[in-house]
Amino acid sequence: MKAKKGFLEVKRKKTSFRAISQRVKDYKEVALLRSEADTLKQASRCMDCGTPFCNWACPLGNYISEWNDELFRGNWKRAFELLNATNNLPEITGRICPALCEYSCVLGLNDDAVTIRENELAIIEYGFKKGWLKPQKIKKRTNKKIAIIGSGPAGLSCAMQLNKAGHKVIIFEKDKKAGGILRYGIPDFKLDKKILDRRLDILKKEGIIIKISMNVGVDIKSQNLLKTFDAVCLAGGSGIPRDIDIKGRNLKGICFAIEFLTQSNRAVSGEKYAYNDDLWAKDKNVIVIGGGDTGADCMGVAHRQGAKNVVQLEIMPKPPECRSYKYPWPRYPLLLKTSTSHEEGGDRYWSVMTKKFTGKYGFVNKLCCVKIDFKKDSGGCFLMKEIKGSKFEIDADLIIIAAGFLHPEHKCLINDLKLKLDERGNVKTDHNFMTSKKKVFAAGDLRRGQSLIVWAISEGRKAAFCIDKYLMKKSSLPYI
Repeated sequence: MKAKKGFLEVKRKKTSFRAISQRVKDYKEVALLRSEADTLKQASRCMDCGTPFCNWACPLGNYISEWNDELFRGNWKRAFELLNATNNLPEITGRICPALCEYSCVLGLNDDAVTIRENELAIIEYGFKKGWLKPQKIKKRTNKKIAIIGSGPAGLSCAMQLNKAGHKVIIFEKDKKAGGILRYGIPDFKLDKKILDRRLDILKKEGIIIKISMNVGVDIKSQNLLKTFDAVCLAGGSGIPRDIDIKGRNLKGICFAIEFLTQSNRAVSGEKYAYNDDLWAKDKNVIVIGGGDTGADCMGVAHRQGAKNVVQLEIMPKPPECRSYKYPWPRYPLLLKTSTSHEEGGDRYWSVMTKKFTGKYGFVNKLCCVKIDFKKDSGGCFLMKEIKGSKFEIDADLIIIAAGFLHPEHKCLINDLKLKLDERGNVKTDHNFMTSKKKVFAAGDLRRGQSLIVWAISEGRKAAFCIDKYLMKKSSLPYI
């Protein structure tokens, strides 16, 4: 890289966001795209590392150092080609990926890391603007037909790779629109659905068929699926949310985060749906149980729906603001995250356990909690203990459980195929991503458990390689 002292002369520039007073009134993306000039400056901060650990940390193995170098030199086209070589959905990861790569940036040892995610977003959006990303004509087709079940990031990336290999690919999506978690689980203020539709339009023009409102296992029997297709890839995600089994759980006004976010996203898009007032935050005291990114997304939606008050509860202790000795570089650290939703209002409480829900006339109105502490036992294991005299109550009209997911739905398709499951209830595969059923493969959260979108894309690419190799005895597709 030419700019040997770029990181010494240029400081990291933080992401710019729309003013809070403006953005809480709509669902438009809160982050602002950086100027091309600023992107070139930020790319100059990328060091000439002997070993680029950013590449090691990325599940996709992105050529980060290489495209940063090309970007700094002003070679946007080459940077664009390198980015697209490993990432099927960079316009998605550039917006919502937690950027594992940045926490492993060598510069981060004693300075602020390179703005890798924003550089990635700048490259792909520049490519779209210049018309570089257009439907590619598949020169040679095989006579193989593959079914992808699920149109989330794993399903889409798997389909894109297999289509490049010349196979006929049909994606089955049980919902009204394609996109899976990208469409229904991510709020528009983080990912405008026009961005998703832009990519889906390219896929369709490249020959990928997307069949919506098709619940495989119900609308199409699994045995018919096996007879019709040469291979099947299950990429339906992790659909069973983790519940809280405590007294009062049957009261109305308590829902899962995915239910809350899905209804909101349907409303924002103008899609027809059965409105449920129990899933709407207007004029309500909203409690979000779960301190992760999904919980933060629920807070942001609640603000926009006009909630009276919003509180997020987390059972774990408050994370440190700086990297601790427990999470040395280049490991991904447990750090306090303050998202744009947190900046918009509401309160956060840590080390809080929910004991029971209380209500009136069948509707929840209070949350009974207790403060907890984590103490080591004689064996060095942490045990959770309630702090005496710390019980308290919080008024609640709407409680959103954002405690993650357990495993995929087993009924219908998975049970019909009699697939083996692992100890966590996920679909078990061999090292070639094949399930216990011949020619049936699995990828994404359905296989590895709830994880990040960047991991889902990686899983989809790897599964595509294995499917192509299974069908053709060899594959020219990259493994990652």
